[in-house]
Amino acid sequence: MSRRIIVGLSAIALTITAIPAQADRTGVTFPTSAFPLGQSGTPIKNQRSVAPGVDLFSVMSGTSTQGWTVTVLMPNGHDDGKLTTAQAKAEEVTAAGFTPSVQKIVQPAAADAPAVERYLVRVGLWTFKERAKADKVVKELKEFDIRAKTDYLGDDGLETTGPWDMRVLMVDPRAFRGSFKTSVGTSVAKRETTTSMSKLTKAIAGVNGGFFNIHTPKALQGDPMGISVVGGRLLSEAVPGRSGLVISGRKVRITELKTVITAIPADGAKTEIKGINRAAGADELVLYTEEFGTKTAADGGAEIVVDAQGRIVKARAAGGVVPRGTYVLHGTGIMATWLLEHAQETSVMKLDTKVIDLRTERAVPLTPETHIMGGGVGLLRNGRVRISAKADGHASVVMMLRRHPRTMVGVTKSGGLILATVDGRNPGVTVGASMVEAAQLMRWLGAKQAINFDGGGSTAMVVGHKVINRPSDGSERTVGDGLFITP
Repeated sequence: MSRRIIVGLSAIALTITAIPAQADRTGVTFPTSAFPLGQSGTPIKNQRSVAPGVDLFSVMSGTSTQGWTVTVLMPNGHDDGKLTTAQAKAEEVTAAGFTPSVQKIVQPAAADAPAVERYLVRVGLWTFKERAKADKVVKELKEFDIRAKTDYLGDDGLETTGPWDMRVLMVDPRAFRGSFKTSVGTSVAKRETTTSMSKLTKAIAGVNGGFFNIHTPKALQGDPMGISVVGGRLLSEAVPGRSGLVISGRKVRITELKTVITAIPADGAKTEIKGINRAAGADELVLYTEEFGTKTAADGGAEIVVDAQGRIVKARAAGGVVPRGTYVLHGTGIMATWLLEHAQETSVMKLDTKVIDLRTERAVPLTPETHIMGGGVGLLRNGRVRISAKADGHASVVMMLRRHPRTMVGVTKSGGLILATVDGRNPGVTVGASMVEAAQLMRWLGAKQAINFDGGGSTAMVVGHKVINRPSDGSERTVGDGLFITP
């Protein structure tokens, strides 16, 4: 079989636009400075009022100048690997009759994680209109059992000219008279669209929320990956130390949180509840609230049903509904035994629930106006870039360096709220943002504190119960929760 030899891809250096040390603006106004990414210039923007004190901006900047390459996958299926792994893979590609290049990339340092050098193996370089040529090489490599993919260079997180397509909602606390709320939809367990949650909360506008658990049974995949409080009710436990958005009416702040939930039976033999409204692990005690929305698992454990007054109304084998006006404690392994020993029918069970702000070491009051959303990555703290990638579980090349659609939330010095989405995964139209670029964008928009929510295909902004950005899946994805501006 005849094969063409593909010219190797030249090395590309990592360049990141310098980030000023601290944000200066204090008001909730659209920036007049140049767009912070790519070749700095004045962005194209359109503005309209959504409600008194709530303005929507459509922002476009940059142009498409990049094309395609072929990225050879490492033995573990990842794009990148250690130098020795990349060199071995490059030798395999060379033996197949192609000319590869080994390219160094750098996962940017985070506040809690060092920079990491990684390596890619790539073959060829083509213009934007020549994608078919790159696709052909991928097929040719497959004939030699070499896995590869066609890669758009704008997705790399390295130097790019864009373009970028953003939507920004700015809420001025001096003029806005509504409030902010989170929602998990009709239940915790079920995933729903941001649009459906917008209708449920009768929202003016909103965005998708934090990350949700896709590594759990399908019926439970709406479970937020971190803390969730809706109307003062704790519906998902915190991952200790991860960033969260804390709302009390119109007041919003970003901080790090932990939760402490204790079960206290009549005999005083208190014990810690490890999770809320999620699948139970081995030897765990998990709390299910009436918002759970599906049956608990019939996993061989034990359960008690407790009414609103704290009376244990039923002890049962694991697996059943959570009756309205009650909660269920579900124990597996040794915690099932604990329930049988310390929680009998006609007895009582108390819960001690605390949400702790780790910056102040104080408990957050859980009132009907309290809403908390977690599952994100901290971007800005006190006006300075502080990406908490490791603590928030995202210290990787894919999350830190690669560009994706992003959903971001920021709080200004004056207490204003900024909701922003940047679309991506649309070569030639919009490239998205890396985690570092997400921080740059939020500083440019005037945020003093900022957090990165779930992105990719989940990124959605709704106004008037309609999606106004372009989700990268081609249609709106179902998600775990959402953040909303309400009348």
